[in-house]
Amino acid sequence: MDLLLSRASADTLHEPAPSGRILETILSAAMRAPDHGKLRPWRMITVSGDARRDVAERIVASMKRLDPDVPQAKIDKRRHRFSTTPMTIILGRHLRPDNKIPLIEQDLAVGAAAMNILNALHFAGFGGLWVSGEMTCDPVLAAELGFPAPHALAGFIFTGTPEPDRTLPKRRDVTDYVAEWNGKPVSFGADQGKVAE
Repeated sequence: MDLLLSRASADTLHEPAPSGRILETILSAAMRAPDHGKLRPWRMITVSGDARRDVAERIVASMKRLDPDVPQAKIDKRRHRFSTTPMTIILGRHLRPDNKIPLIEQDLAVGAAAMNILNALHFAGFGGLWVSGEMTCDPVLAAELGFPAPHALAGFIFTGTPEPDRTLPKRRDVTDYVAEWNGKPVSFGADQGKVAE
């Protein structure tokens, strides 16, 4: 439990990224995600080495396509991150709109798979950061990466080794996010502006 409670997104990542059997095991954690209907609506693409530059340029093209006035500083930041992070796991949503399982449940399963991957990275001594942003809504980028409509992107998990002495963010107390049902509508401390640090 201490290991689970110590997980936090890692913003600065260095080599090495997981590989071989360890990477396979980490990605296999997705297969244990809750999944109503057993549709397995998640798909994962790993990007490392020289392929990072190509993906970075596709991300930049998507940014410009979605916003012709995107600031150069934002472009430079994304290009740098996608081309230098040791590995990016591209997370896809392999959606089945014709299935009896509602799309929201398929999306939730993809999110659960992503969380399992993030936990597995942490448990194996690596770090991860799940990012999304406007480019995940770009159907052209999604198709270029292998997710033509109705499939879509769910985000990008930056992966590598975190700083050994990084300061973890303070974990909020769960009390403000939990209420006990007593037959009347509940309220939460988190919604009252009185969140405990």
